[in-house]
Amino acid sequence: MRVLLTGSAGFIGSHIAEILNSEALGFDLRDGLDIRDPDALDRLLPGVDAVIHQAAKVGLGVNVADLPDYAAVNAYGTAVLLAAMARHGVGRLVLASSMVVYGEGAYDCPRHGRVRPGPRQPSDLAQGMFDPRCPHCGDVLTPSVISEDAPLDPRNAYATTKLAQEHLAANWARETSGTAVALRYHNVYGPRMPRNTPYAGVASLFLSSLLAGRAPRVFEDGGQRRDFVHVRDVARANVLALGAGTPGALTAYNIASGTPHTVGDLASALAAQTGGPAPVTTGEYRLGDVRHIVASPDRAARELEFRAEIAFEDGIKEFVTGL
Repeated sequence: MRVLLTGSAGFIGSHIAEILNSEALGFDLRDGLDIRDPDALDRLLPGVDAVIHQAAKVGLGVNVADLPDYAAVNAYGTAVLLAAMARHGVGRLVLASSMVVYGEGAYDCPRHGRVRPGPRQPSDLAQGMFDPRCPHCGDVLTPSVISEDAPLDPRNAYATTKLAQEHLAANWARETSGTAVALRYHNVYGPRMPRNTPYAGVASLFLSSLLAGRAPRVFEDGGQRRDFVHVRDVARANVLALGAGTPGALTAYNIASGTPHTVGDLASALAAQTGGPAPVTTGEYRLGDVRHIVASPDRAARELEFRAEIAFEDGIKEFVTGL
């Protein structure tokens, strides 16, 4: 199978390229190839059987000034790619989506069962009340695991454009009878993770602080639950997804380890591994952040035969030491 891999020099894309080896045709901005350039795509797509689309502007963003870039790269860029795929009869897409399309994770109320909380209120956050409340009775909720069938509720610019990518891919699949698979990555970490940028992931931000001799600054109370999944597991999921999906539709999969940890756990593990200063819990918050988001990996296990193989402790050690 001949695969066009967008974002091939990036964090996740470079690991996918290593697995695909000679089957991958790289497409990356670092090589002067812009996903918004239809001419560049027209030169490379003939003879391609499938596209793995990793190219994106990532991170939660700094402020609303980032909105045009997120829309231009993630939404418009994906639209240009899909139009080019249709012109050249390329009928299979694996899309890098994200857990952020869900907004908050799944929650249960003792009185009202499974509920969907709205955005957390600034007044609660300012008082250190970080857990979402039941929209019916106001009680604090218990987090649960979220499945791919949960309602989608993006809470920031990045999340909104990732969901736009899914919708565009679904449109393309319906109109061309193509097969689209969206992989909703949870918190990816590991070798080659971008560092020293405000758009980097939390693991990278913590490690950069520690390597500079500074304590990692943990927002809220550090109790935010996430699923940290190693980049090589994510790369393997992309290759498995090349054989999945249904013609004429988009199918989504959570790509996660299935073993949640708190953000505070992550900071402490990195500090212990580096021998650096202990994390500092700041109580700060960002309105675009969500409290808990933990995935059910069952559909990916059942339909992709994907199960994460790299344990959190081993992955953190490799992330820090490069071993």
